Formats: sequence, structure tokens, C-alpha cells
Amino acid sequence: MQLKIMPKKKHLSAGRVPLILFLCQMVSALEVPLDLVQPPTITQQSPKDYIIDPRENIVVQCEAKGKPPPSFSWTRNGTHFDIDKDPLVTMKPGSGTLIINIMSEGKAETYEGVYQCTARNERGAAISNNIVIRPSRSPLWTKEKLEPMILQNGQPLVLPCRPPIGLPPAIIFWMDNSFQRLPQSERVSQGLNGDLYFSNVLPEDTREDYICYARFNHTQTIQQKQPISVKVISVDELNDTLAANLSDTEFYSAKSSRERPPMFLTPEGNASHKEELRGNVLSLECIAEGLPTPIIYWIKEDGTLPINRTFYRNFKKTLQITEVSEADSGNYQCIAKNPLGAIHHTISVTVKAAPYWIVAPQNLVLSPGEDGSLICRANGNPKPRISWLTNGVPVEITPDDPSRKIDGDTIIFSNVQERSSAVYQCNASNEYGYLLANAFVNVLAEPPRILTSANTLYQVIANRPALLDCAFFGSPLPTIEWFKGAKGRALHEDIYVLHDNGTLEIPVAQKDSTGTYTCVARNKLGMAKNEVHLEIKDPTRIIKQPEYATVQRGSTVSFECKVKHDHTLIPTVMWLKDNGELPNDERFTVDKDHLVVADVDDGDGGTYTCVANTTLDKVSASAVLSVVDVPKPPIDLELTNQLDKSVQLSWTPGDDNNSPITKFIIEYEDTMHEAGLWHRQAEVSGTQTTAQLNLSPYVNYAFRVTAVNNYGPSLPSKASAQYFTKAAEPDKNPTAVEGLGSEPDNLVITWKPLNGFESNGPGLQYKVSWRQKDGDDEWTSVLVANVSKYIVSGTPTFVPYLIKVQALNDVGFAPEPDEVMGHSGEDLPMVAPGNVDVNVVNSTLAEVHWDPVPLKSIRGHLQGYRIYYWKAQSSSSRDKRHIEKKILTFQGSKTHGMLPGLEPFSHYALNVRVVNGKGEGPASPDRVFHTPEGVPSAPSSLKITNPSLDSLTLEWDPPSHPNGILTEYTLKYQPINSTHELGPVLDLKIPANKTRWILKNLNFSTRYKFYFYAHTSAGAGSHITEEAITTMDAAMASRQVDIATQGWFIGLMCAVALLILILLIVCFIRRNKGGKYPVKEKEDAHADPEIQPMKEDDGTFGEYSDAEDHKPLKKGSRTPSDRTVKKEDSDDSLVDYGEGVNGQFNEDGSFIGQYSGKKEKEPAEGNESSEAPSPVNAMNSFV
Repeated sequence: MQLKIMPKKKHLSAGRVPLILFLCQMVSALEVPLDLVQPPTITQQSPKDYIIDPRENIVVQCEAKGKPPPSFSWTRNGTHFDIDKDPLVTMKPGSGTLIINIMSEGKAETYEGVYQCTARNERGAAISNNIVIRPSRSPLWTKEKLEPMILQNGQPLVLPCRPPIGLPPAIIFWMDNSFQRLPQSERVSQGLNGDLYFSNVLPEDTREDYICYARFNHTQTIQQKQPISVKVISVDELNDTLAANLSDTEFYSAKSSRERPPMFLTPEGNASHKEELRGNVLSLECIAEGLPTPIIYWIKEDGTLPINRTFYRNFKKTLQITEVSEADSGNYQCIAKNPLGAIHHTISVTVKAAPYWIVAPQNLVLSPGEDGSLICRANGNPKPRISWLTNGVPVEITPDDPSRKIDGDTIIFSNVQERSSAVYQCNASNEYGYLLANAFVNVLAEPPRILTSANTLYQVIANRPALLDCAFFGSPLPTIEWFKGAKGRALHEDIYVLHDNGTLEIPVAQKDSTGTYTCVARNKLGMAKNEVHLEIKDPTRIIKQPEYATVQRGSTVSFECKVKHDHTLIPTVMWLKDNGELPNDERFTVDKDHLVVADVDDGDGGTYTCVANTTLDKVSASAVLSVVDVPKPPIDLELTNQLDKSVQLSWTPGDDNNSPITKFIIEYEDTMHEAGLWHRQAEVSGTQTTAQLNLSPYVNYAFRVTAVNNYGPSLPSKASAQYFTKAAEPDKNPTAVEGLGSEPDNLVITWKPLNGFESNGPGLQYKVSWRQKDGDDEWTSVLVANVSKYIVSGTPTFVPYLIKVQALNDVGFAPEPDEVMGHSGEDLPMVAPGNVDVNVVNSTLAEVHWDPVPLKSIRGHLQGYRIYYWKAQSSSSRDKRHIEKKILTFQGSKTHGMLPGLEPFSHYALNVRVVNGKGEGPASPDRVFHTPEGVPSAPSSLKITNPSLDSLTLEWDPPSHPNGILTEYTLKYQPINSTHELGPVLDLKIPANKTRWILKNLNFSTRYKFYFYAHTSAGAGSHITEEAITTMDAAMASRQVDIATQGWFIGLMCAVALLILILLIVCFIRRNKGGKYPVKEKEDAHADPEIQPMKEDDGTFGEYSDAEDHKPLKKGSRTPSDRTVKKEDSDDSLVDYGEGVNGQFNEDGSFIGQYSGKKEKEPAEGNESSEAPSPVNAMNSFV
């Protein structure tokens, strides 16, 4: 079936709402083609209220179209304006625009007035709005003499501006002589009338350059008022200033600077009225004075303030409501409040309205004999009056037209003819303005024509609406039909929507919607058709969207965006940050699918959007980048509730940089005593913005606040205003009071003085008092300056004293201090300890006992007892050595102690002395004792020489520490076979006077391991080990040498060596690659029972080991190449028991720490033999 256009209006579903704007544009485009006869239409004109710059030419616009082209004429102030008679006025060719040349001569004021343009042709006349032309004005302030303003601290003040009346009105602002804007706050602000209001003045408001400026934007000029001088002084200063000119009753009292409840500076009274026009911005203002500064609140009686249209300006003193309507009428109340009271003012608001359109008249095209109507419907407050004009003439005085009937805001036409063509004007006006609209009636007889270009190609994304245009014209109005395909298949109305302007809408275009569509327009005078083409494309999609990211400052972040699109379309992908272009920064890099931001900083946080565009569609996906970091420092620190010993600090947190603030740290600076040094005052949670701080007297405080989040602390805030607390007596006394004598006849009293912060006032001093503890003397006191020491002379030696130190300042004394006991100076002890006795425990340890000395003879604080001991002539030494004394100190009143680390078989002497804080007393008589024998150390060296078939020669040096008289040596030895197994152990006793021994009856060509000990009466000492090999007979050596020199044997050995080298290389390569090599796997799987594994504890093969563990029957060691082993010294010493020679002991006299015998270190391992390699040895290794 065919789809025909219906005269009724189509209804769009909610899903097609976005198409309304497009369709409305198409409806407005249904105009009469310019090649057809039509009345004039005004296309451009100057604004109704036209303010001109008097320094430039005046251009009054009036453009119109019509067929035939219209002619133009002007009226000025209601009468014809003959432009031919004014040489300064010209009209642009083909236009009605006037150009008035006032730059060469003439004045703008001459051409002030109301202008109206008329465009006329044979079909009618259209008229413009009344254009009121006025030149802009920026007058100067009138000269005036401004007296200085002197007022008391805390009083209210209004500085008048009263700018000259300009056109348009000036913009007002206050600055100083340096053209710096004056700071404004809740206390100081500018009113809507331009005056500067002070709720209360402070001394800091004193200045001589309060200047009001008026800026006239139209002429780009700024006018300046004379500077106003303001001086804020105290009551006494004010009375002194006015004393010469005022009577006694006119003096100001102190009450005027006290706190007071709010009072309104503007508006006056309890109620006022405000009228505003619909669509404008409603501005309501309340400014109050008071001390403390009042806070302003706004409410609407019997209603609520509109959420999205309400704004507060000027520190909430101004309430603004945008796009005001009649519904915003009502009573608004402003409330000013401070701690002393509250006051309110009611503003009654009435919203009036200049006329506004409900239905504006539209051009009407009719064919002869048709009917139609023009509707002009407007509203306003008060309701506007509707009047009609025909071709610019009131319809009441035009000739009657039988085809026209006027019914209020509607003109009804019936059976029109060509002579009915005209331009009608509708005027809707009330006291606040007017509306003027032109609408023509054009009677034509025209066959259909299609205005859309033939064969237009439409490309649409699948599943979206497709709109196929068929703009048409004809009179009478044609009907529209649409067909699809070459065979003229009709379109079904349930799938397609045909709009009144001829557009065919396919609500959801699919792939099968592709094809050729034909639009046919018909009326009684003819028919026209047009073909258009439709292609359906795949939609562009983002298949991988960027993801939200949270990163710390300095790191790198990447966003991914992968796009899939129709293969016939070329997409462009761009990235946006916060709906704007990416910053021009090399840190931002974009490749095919990624955006990378390196070295992220705070400013990089925001929303990043990937936008994929084709010629037909656009898709986007966004992700938010949150840059976390330490917070920004707090701002706006303010001190309130200022008392003698407390103050309230408030602040505004800075940006938390996307990580919640967990706490605030408050610090203070004492600018009087420790300027530049900040101390921690308090710590509060991250949700608090105020803190009550306890203060100390006589401190000039400044505070700062640091915010802390999970990423660390912010920078400190700027310092607050300073707050100086009153002086008071000290609330604490010095600490660390001590009394110690530096000489036997004095008492040195010391203390830790108070710092400036703790002084609480000026004139800090100390009262130092003392008396003997055990006597009946009165307290002796002295006042000293701010020092930390006082010396009392002429005291008896080491006598206890009671001491106290009290702080005081110019205000008074600190609380009574605590008493502290001290002593006068010490002297050296007078008596030595008696009955010193020594008990030898073993060869390295002795115990000493003594009697304590009387306390009175100590003459000071007992520190302990000190033992001096030294080694006398050794029983076995041959020369006299230098005597080195060692010292051990036993703290407190101990009467015995242990002497560790003694040498065996040695003679010692000792004495004991008592020790106090001054030094040592006399020594006790020397006490001599000796230590018994101990086991010796290992022989110093062992050499094995002169190997033969059955013997070896051993040479050695005696032990370096015999620790007694040597009685004999013990030699133990055992053979080692070719598999490194140890044979049976043989031992031999050797006299102590020997240093050389020939060992006979050995096996030829055999390796032996030797263990050599020294003995005293205390037992055997540690051993020294060595290995050696006996030689073989000449015949066997010859045979083995013959074999080793054969060519086949040498070749075999080379092949074996090469094979081993290759295996090692392969194993190394495989091991580096992390895998196991086959040989290793076989070894792991099939271990050769003939080969004994390496032991984990000492790394040796089989039962034979080079390490010594005192098991000579199973293990051996190898000697160095020189076949000599040097033993390391390991004698007991005091170092093993404590802090050097001055070691400390427990109360029972035992040495502090665990006392145990120190295990002697074994000799180092060496090579198997010092002999050069030979073919014989090589053969032995293979046997």
C-alpha cells in the first residue's frame, strides 16, 4: 500500500524525542521558494534598545527578502525619515540598513530617537521593531570635598560610592592607589548599590586610599571617585582627638566598642518590597552590622528556595534566583545572627512579566478559494493587549476585506483570492514591553515541486532512526507518498512514519532497509517525484574500555581503548581530559589503542575519555584517574574564644588528594623565646576542623596545622595570627636538682633551668636553699639569676645536705619545691682492705677474699674494690719479662671475687684497694700465689723427612705453651690405602728431651697419617697431624715408568682427559639452562655402590676426611706443602670473660657471663704432599 501524508500532526514517541529539533528545523524550512512571488519578510534588524558608541559610526540594521525584491523606508520618532536630505546618512544598496557617518562630523546625540524600518513590495509591507537609539555615556564624578572619617574600633561604617548615572549602568569596584582590589569578607563587603559596608571596623582598616571605581564597558572607560580616608582609633584616642571641638557630653564612651547584637545597614526597617521581571535574575540583599560580625541566613516563607536556580553571593549577604518566574513571588526573609542576638527583615517579591509568546503567528500560503487563519497568542503580567496591523497600518483603518474576519487574537480567512495577499503584524504590549511579529498571507496557485536534491545518498548506522528528506512546495498543499524499490513497492504505515514536512522516518533502520526510496508530491495542479538512496552501516563500538585507575604521584598509568567499526568507514580516535583536549605535555603519549601518562602529577587527575568518531556516529568511554598523594596544607587558620590559658583554633582542610585525611597535627611556635622552632601541641582526628588548645602564660603563640593521610603528612599551613598570653608565676620548679662536691670542702648545687616557655613571665630567678641533713641548722637561701649552678664553699668533707631550688619571676613564686639530698665533696679513702686471701681453684682460676674497710674511712661514695694482679717469675721461664699489671673492679660492697684467665704453672702477686668517687685508697700488702700445671699446647711444628722404603724421619719443635714440665711425647700413626681408607692405629712413646725420631719397619710405597702429642703431669695436650709416603723399590718403579712412557698409555690418558673436558662443558651449559643433564640423571637413578657419597657435614669422601674431629681411627688430614703445621695460640685471657682488663663481676665474685674452657683451634688443612708429581704417583692413583 502507499503511505500518504495526512493533514493531522504526527505524534513522536519518547524514543524519537531527540529528532524533534531536527524535524522542527525542517518545518521552519518550508518556505516559499524565492523564485515565486511573495510578500516581504524581515530577516535581520537591530535590537530594540540600541546603545551605540558615540565615537563610532551608527549602523542601524534592516534586512528583508521578498519577490519582487522589497524597497525600504524609515520613520524616526513616528514621522518619515528622509535620508536623502541628510548627507551623513546613507542606505546600503539592496538593503534597508542605515549608516550614519558621525566620525567625520556630527554628534551621536543628534540621532537619538525611535527608528522603524518598512520593507515593501507589491504583495505587502513588513515592519521592524521600534529601535530606540541612545549613545552610551560615562560621566565623571562631581567634584566633592571628602572629610577624613575618624571612628572608634568596633563601630559600623558605610563608605558611599554614588557613581554618576551612565548608559549602560557602570560596574562598581573598590581599589586602593596601587589598583589592588580591597579585600572583602563577612565583615567588609560591597553592596549592590556600590557602597562599601563594614559590620565593624578594626585598626587594620585604617588607610587613606579607599577609592570607588566605575567601569563603563561600552566605552571601555573607568572613572574614579576621590579617595576616602578612614582612621580607626581607641576610645581614649578618639576623645583626645575630639576634645578641642566637642563638649563633654559628646565624648564617646567605652560602651561603643563592646559586643552588640546585629542591626541592618541595608535594607532599612523590618520589611521592604522588590519587583522583578520574568526571566531576569532576582537579587535580594541584606547587610548587617554588629560585634562579633553577624552571619546572614535566607529562607522563603511558605515555600522553599529553588534548588538549581538559587545562588549565594557576597558571603551570603546576597540571594540570587536565576530565570525568575511568577512562581517565585512571595516573602523572603533574611536573618542576621551573632552570639548576642538575631534580627530579621522580610522582602516581599512580586514578579511581573513583559509579554511573551504562547503562539506566534506564522506565514500562511493558500491557494485561491482556500481557508486559513493567523493566531497571535501572548501572555504577561499584566496581561498584554493584542492589536493587528495590515502592511504596517492598523487594521481598523484599512479597507474592509470580505475574506478576512478578526476575532481577538485570531484572523480567519475564507475563500481567499490573489488580492488577499498581505503582511499582517501582531503587537502584544503591556507596561513592561511589547512583542511585534510579521506574518504574511500569500495566495498562490503552484504545482508541486520537490526541493530536496535528486539521488541524495543517506548513510545511517544500524538500529538507529533514518530520516529521508522530501522538502516540497505547492499551492494547494501537496500530498506526499513514498515508495521503495524500482517496482514501486508501497511502504507500510506500521513500519514507517511520514512527517508533515515530507520526511520519511524509519524508526529502527536495519540492514534490509538499504535501497532506493521514491518521494511523490501531488496536488490538483500536478505531480513531482524524487529518488533518494539509503545505506545501513555497522555501528562503531568500543570493545575494550579504559578502566578506572588510582595511582600515586610520580608513577605511570595506561588507559586502553580498542574500537571496532564498519569496514567502509574510517574512524578517528581521540582522547579527552575533562571533556577538553589533552595537555600539551610530552608525558602524554597516544598510540593505536593506548593513552600513557608518565610521571603523573596532581593536575593529571580527572576523567579521561576515549572518543571514536566516524562520519556517521560517535562513541565514547570514560575512566577516572585518581591521583593520590599527601594532602594539601590546611588554610584559613583562625583563633577564637581567646582566654588567658586557652584558645580555639579553627581551619579549613586543603584538598585531600583523593585519600581521606586521617588526622591533623597542630604545632606552635613561641616567637618570643624560640622563634623559628615549632613544637607539637595537639593531634586531632581528620574529621575535626577545630581544636581547643591549652596555653601557657607569657608566650607569644603562633600555630600551624599539618594534615596527614595514608600517604604521609602535608606541608604545614601558613602560621596563624599571633596570640600573646598574660604573664603569671611559674607553675613548675627546675628539675634534675643535684648536690655534689667538686672539692673536699664544697657543695656544687646544679639543676636543669626552666626554658623561656616555662618561665611564665619576665624576670626569671631561682631561690637556692640548703642545710645539713643531720644537723639542726636553719635553711640558708640565696637568689640567683637564670643560671644552672651554685657553689657552696667551706663545707665539711662528704656530709649529706638537703637541697631545694625554687623558681620565681616578676609575678611571684612557683609552688614549694621538693627536697633533694646531696653530699659535699669527697676525698681519697684512708684505709686499705685487710685479710686478703687467695684460693687457687684450678690452673686458670683463683678466688680472692678480703675484709671491707670502715665506711667512715672511705670519705665518699663507695664505688667498689679494685684488684691489681700480675705475673711474677714463671717456674719454666728462662728470662725476666716486663711486669704487666692487670686490673679487675668489683662494684659495691663485695668482699670476694674471681680471677679468671690465669696461666698454668705460673707465679702471681696481687693487692686490693677500695675505690670512691674521688679515686683509690692505699693498696693492701701484696699477696703471692702460684697456679698448678696444665695440659700443654700442641707441638709448634712437625716435619717428616728422608723417606725410604720402610722408614721416615720426624722432626718437631716443643709446644709454645708447655703449661708445666713435659714428661713425654705420644706419636700415633695409621696407613692410608689407595681408596683413602684408614688402617689400624699404632702408637709410640717418645722421651720429652727428644726433637727428632726415625720411624722404622714401615711398608714401602704407603701413605701414613701421623698424630703427635705432648704430655705434662696434667695430661696430654692437643695434637698436630701430618702425612707422608714411603718410597718403592727400583724394579717396580722402572716397570711403572716404562708403562707410563708408552705412546698408547699417553694417548689413552689424553683421550680420557678430552672426554672429561667435553662432559664438563656439556654439564655446565645444561646447568646454566636450568635443566638436568643425562649423566646427572643416571647418577641420581643408579648410584654406584663402589663410590661412597660425599658427606654433608664435612664435605669428605668415604670414611677418609681432611678435617679433624679428634677421631684418629677414622679420619686424617693433609699437611701444607712445606709439610709443617703451625698451631694458633689459644690461651685463656680476660678478653674471653668480659670487658678487657676491667671486667665486671657478680655479687658472689663470679665473672659476668658464662665461664667455660675455650676449645683450641685445630691446624689448617694442607695439600697431600709437597712432592712433585711423577708417573709413579700417577700409577698409584689408578691402582
